[in-house]
Amino acid sequence: MKIGLGLPNQVRNVRPDTISLWAAKAEEAGFSTLGTVGRYAYPGVSDTVTLAAAAGATSTIGLFSHVMLAPVWPGELLAKELAGIDGVSGHRLTLGLGIGGRPDDFVVDGYGMSGRGKRFDRDLEIYRSVWNGDPVGGGVNPAVPTGTRQIPLLFGGFSPAALGRMARIGEGYVGASMPASMVAPSFEAARAAWTEAGRPGQPRIVAIGYFALGAEDQGRANVKDYYSFLGEEMSNGSAAGVSGSPEAVREAVKEYEDLGADEFILIGTTDDIDEVSRAAEIVF
Repeated sequence: MKIGLGLPNQVRNVRPDTISLWAAKAEEAGFSTLGTVGRYAYPGVSDTVTLAAAAGATSTIGLFSHVMLAPVWPGELLAKELAGIDGVSGHRLTLGLGIGGRPDDFVVDGYGMSGRGKRFDRDLEIYRSVWNGDPVGGGVNPAVPTGTRQIPLLFGGFSPAALGRMARIGEGYVGASMPASMVAPSFEAARAAWTEAGRPGQPRIVAIGYFALGAEDQGRANVKDYYSFLGEEMSNGSAAGVSGSPEAVREAVKEYEDLGADEFILIGTTDDIDEVSRAAEIVF
């Protein structure tokens, strides 16, 4: 199982200049992937900006969104943004996509919560057309560079619609940031949907989880704050799930490996650059 590292782009009031430093250090340490968390109604750095910064600071490590709230963007614009990020990175981008669940993340007029599932399905077609250089609405196409490719897509979520998208056009599934025992049923559901759709082999399974090694209490507080919209019980549960010691990190790695995950991404909960080397010393 590969081990990736999540960038701290959605830590409250993250220092933006640490993102490139974190990315470069993670690549040097040998992590497989740099991940990003997607939100708009929070004082962090958006995942598109974070991925672009990480692309510029690195040369070999994979780039991954886990997950990007795709329906908050006009499809044509997001498709071009992503094509550019993938291009400048040397085609290292993989997209984990979801539809979002908070009304305040939908900040563009006409792109609210209502109808976001249907809009997402339409936008997925738009992405493919844009990346192919084909005409979209009105017979035009947001011009993308020669050599633009179809960016690999993974999907998060628990609904039949989410699993259906994954099985039809995706390459795999992104689990939620919960303990392995709670995520296991969704991994099995993703594999079952894949088989039922007649896809050969198995979907790529990516697990994600939070860690805090240098300042455990602050890391847990940051995670609780991020999930505060879910209420006290759920946000406390999310904070409790943070791996706050070397033993807890090793246990999480083993649990996801036992579940057959292809990759486990450890997400930073503070913007302390030394967290990169602390995590690397444990997992490598």
